[in-house]
Formats: sequence, C-alpha cells, structure tokens
Amino acid sequence: MLYRENGQFKISYADDQQILPILQDRWFMLALLAFAYLGLPALASDYTLRALILPFLILAIAAIGLNILVGYCGQISLGTAAFMAVGAYAAYNIVIRAPVLNFIVVLFLAGGVAALVGVLFGIPSLRIKGLYLAVATLAAQFFVDWMFARVKWFTDYSPSGSVSTAPIEMFGWKVESPLDKYLLVLTLAVVLTLAAKNLVRGHIGRSWMAMRDMDVAAEVIGIRPLYAKLTAFAVSSFYAGVAGALWGFVHLGAWEPLAFNINLSLNLLFMIIIGGMGSLLGAYFGAAFIVLLPILLNQIPGWFGIPIDVALASHLELIIFGSLIVFFLIVEPHGLARLWAIGKEKLRLWPFPH
Repeated sequence: MLYRENGQFKISYADDQQILPILQDRWFMLALLAFAYLGLPALASDYTLRALILPFLILAIAAIGLNILVGYCGQISLGTAAFMAVGAYAAYNIVIRAPVLNFIVVLFLAGGVAALVGVLFGIPSLRIKGLYLAVATLAAQFFVDWMFARVKWFTDYSPSGSVSTAPIEMFGWKVESPLDKYLLVLTLAVVLTLAAKNLVRGHIGRSWMAMRDMDVAAEVIGIRPLYAKLTAFAVSSFYAGVAGALWGFVHLGAWEPLAFNINLSLNLLFMIIIGGMGSLLGAYFGAAFIVLLPILLNQIPGWFGIPIDVALASHLELIIFGSLIVFFLIVEPHGLARLWAIGKEKLRLWPFPH
C-alpha cells in the first residue's frame, strides 16, 4: 500500500520498519558517524576526549540499558549503578585470573555476569511493581555496595579496597591514548545502539512495550510476563555491565566501590527522564546534558563576570536537575528526544523523492 509519512512515500511495511525509515535521517546519521570518526578526533584535544567525550559515550551506553528497562518495559529501577559495578568488578577479576582473554571478550563476559545478577534481582518484578519494585532495585544497590566493600576476593585482597586496571591491549593494539580509548568506546557505542534498536523494533521489543502499556492485556494476548520482564532486566543489566567495565577500565583506570554509588544510579535515571523515556536517542541527549551541565554552570558565570564558588555551583546543579525533571514530566514526558523529533518535522522543507 502506498502511503505518506513525514513527507515521504512508503510502499511497504518493511520500508516503515527500517532502522532509519526517513531518507534524510540516514544521510544525517552517516554524516554524524563520519564526523565522529574523522572530524572529532582532529578537532578535539586529549582533555576534551578524556574528560567529556568518553564519559558521555559510556554513560549513554548505560542509559540505553536503563531505558530498555524503564522506557520500553515500564519496570522502575534505582540500581543501575550496582549492575555497572558488577560489570566493572567482573571484568577486573576476569582480567587478573584469565589475562590471555581478549578485552572485547572480557567486556561481554562482564556484561553476561551483570545480566545474570540483573535477572536475579529482577525476579521480584514478577510479583511487585511501581514503588515496591523501585525499593527492591534500591536494595540491590545497597547490597552490591556492601558486597564489594566487604568481600575482599572481588578486589584481589587489596588493603585499601580500591583496584587498578592493567593497560588494555587487543589484536596487537595497545589502547593507551585518549584517542585510542575514544575510538574503542565509540565503536562499542555504535554496535550496542544498533543492537538495541533491532531488539526494540522486533518481537521482544513489542512484548516489552505491551507489558509497559498494560501488563494484564499483554498476558491475555499470549505474552509471558516471566519472559518479557526478565529479558528486559537481563538486557538492561548487560548494557550496564559493559558500561561499568568501560567506566572502570577506560575512564577511571582505578576505582573503589563508592565510584558506583546511588548518586550514579540517580543520574542515570535523570538522563532518561530528561533525554526521553522509550527513546534510544534520548539516552544520548540525557548523557550529554548530565556531562555538560556542570561544566556550563562553572563557565557561564565567568563569561558574565559573576563569581561563583564550587558549593553554589553544585547546589545549582541539583536545583536545575530537579526543575527540569518536573518540567519534562509535566510538559513533555518524552523529553528532549521528542523536542528533537518535533524540530525535525518542522524543518523538513526541502523536496523529497517520491
């Protein structure tokens, strides 16, 4: 059937179900990837790559995982940082106990361990939901914090409780410089985003969204809550585990259990609320916002000659986060991703091929 959507004619359901169904979006994405791989490394300094771009990409991967659970499946979680910690410590122990393994294999094994832990803590979602499920995932956060701080085996019996990572080397490539780390994380972010996009537009993604919209009706039409909810917890925790391993090995290099505390979990939740729940693009918008806002709060007053101390900037950051969360929940629940989509529709002024 021939029909028109966003200024473009579609002749089949397959055309509408492509990863990027709009032609201009495909060209824009190709241009963005070309800039990310070729332009940004030439323009950005080592400091920018290390302090801004790397945390942005890693947090975006974790936010994609949380968005799968909260935005697509409707299961509230306040313990994403706990699953990041599981991934980081799993990768650390795999590396020191099986140093011959390739780092990519280590990453995915760490994600698998986090997925198993996520399924374990996701079991209560079969009986409880809403606030009670949020409390259950919060318990996971506190339990994991306690476990990695008290059980010395996970830190290889380090006296201080902190761990340090070995240099990353794979396929004869020693990942040391900020540019090398950036290219590694960027490639993983692209692959994981494409994988998430394929998941959410397939059968399993439709089952997640059915559970989110009305779980009773979803069960009536044949969707198994056990399968849908636990797969959402598993996939979400896998992404969080991979992001945690990257956060520890690529961004921090050395960390202690407090590196994955409740504040990180809350920041990840803020990301998907501000960026847009139920949107992969929203994970990137939210991560960019969280990373850039503290820097802007430190720089903007100086541009206008207004002195501001660190404590006040920190308080302003919390105030702005809270205000924006309330604003988006009331005015635009789909966040920055929806505003971006509206802007694109209004700017589609050039002629389209028929």
